[in-house]
Amino acid sequence: MTDKVLLIVEDDPALQRQLRWAYDGYRVLVAATREEALTLLRAEEPAVVTLDLGLPPDPDGTTEGFATLAEMLALKPDLKVIVASGHGARESALRAIGEGAWDFYAKPIDIDALGLIVARAFHVHALEAENRRLADAAARGGRTVLGGMITASPEMLKVTRTIERVASADVSVMLLGASGTGKELLARGLHETSGRKGAFVAINCAAIPETLLESELFGHEKGAFTGAVKTTEGKIELAHGGTLFLDEIGDVPLPLQVKLLRFLQERVIERIGGRKAIPVDVRIVCATHRDIDAMVAEQSFREDLYYRLAEIVVRIPSLAERPGDAALLAKALVKRHAAQMKSGATTLATDALAAIDAHPWPGNVRELENRVKRAVIMADGPKITAADLDLDERDEPHAINLRSVREQADRKAIRHALARSDGNISGTARLLGISRPTLYDLMRAYDLQP
Repeated sequence: MTDKVLLIVEDDPALQRQLRWAYDGYRVLVAATREEALTLLRAEEPAVVTLDLGLPPDPDGTTEGFATLAEMLALKPDLKVIVASGHGARESALRAIGEGAWDFYAKPIDIDALGLIVARAFHVHALEAENRRLADAAARGGRTVLGGMITASPEMLKVTRTIERVASADVSVMLLGASGTGKELLARGLHETSGRKGAFVAINCAAIPETLLESELFGHEKGAFTGAVKTTEGKIELAHGGTLFLDEIGDVPLPLQVKLLRFLQERVIERIGGRKAIPVDVRIVCATHRDIDAMVAEQSFREDLYYRLAEIVVRIPSLAERPGDAALLAKALVKRHAAQMKSGATTLATDALAAIDAHPWPGNVRELENRVKRAVIMADGPKITAADLDLDERDEPHAINLRSVREQADRKAIRHALARSDGNISGTARLLGISRPTLYDLMRAYDLQP
């Protein structure tokens, strides 16, 4: 039996029968009075209700219908109530929407049109329920894991549990994952969980020129080279007693890899231009988006250094591999950036959530945050749309209708063919395997221009 429960509140027996048999995909309940409707609402908890405002003892007015609407929403605020009335339709519609109804339909009822409204109400109710579930998961188990990371996906929760287990052990950890997956956030969380009293010091090895990287890591003595006007401690020294995070370790040149290996073996460093061995107690966490195993095989990364750094290897899933997390993160990011920018755009519209779920997120969380920040700035009202996120064209929400699926596929195929043939209609038709008249008809139907 379906879990979609629809409650029809209607006092006309003939219309009751018509509506009862009009919905195949739902478990349909029928009530003729306010009391019956509220009893069924408490017992069965339907997601959607169609409500006739003209209920007894006021079948020719709307008093009883509006009273029923108010009590239903008080009992179940997430209920989607579709109100129908023939009494002063416009005024009733405005009042019903103002008092919390989800949609309105004037009598006489068109069963097919009402069926579409009911289907859309169930779809939106399911989306909202899923968003609440993910938000609850973040608050309950997403427990601000590892320094504020928000997640409800088992894939990422497994990663955070692994890091929590190894945090207190004196081992080097290597984080492998694509750019923007939150490797530094996880490294910082590992440090905070480790109990080490020193600082968390991060350095991006790919962002510093090779000629300066050694000095940044190991420090230098005054006069060691031109411009060295004072003795400067390196990042390794600054992290004494704490954690050193070496981001993009795969970009460290081979000569410097030798010096890093010596430090890891002996736990002492020498500043550039210095002769004094300085002991350092530091936990090493490193990360890279590169295929480190292939680099070792190609001998562009030292195998002995790899084994020193990779005592524990943790692979970070991409955002696309964490179902549900994109929408969950987007909601949190909207609230954060709206507060920072004092913007009124504080929520995501349904089409925005669908587009977020459909997008592959090649840039991972960093791309998501950039899009959200842009949307908070660009949004006209309190709700951020898919267009505000710049996802409306490239990431259309998944269609549930065969005609829509075909239309989306046709549009994409025609656009690709037009681009490949530089807008030439004959060439486009040949690529698509159709005649020119057929192509013109499709382009007119879909409002496409060469």
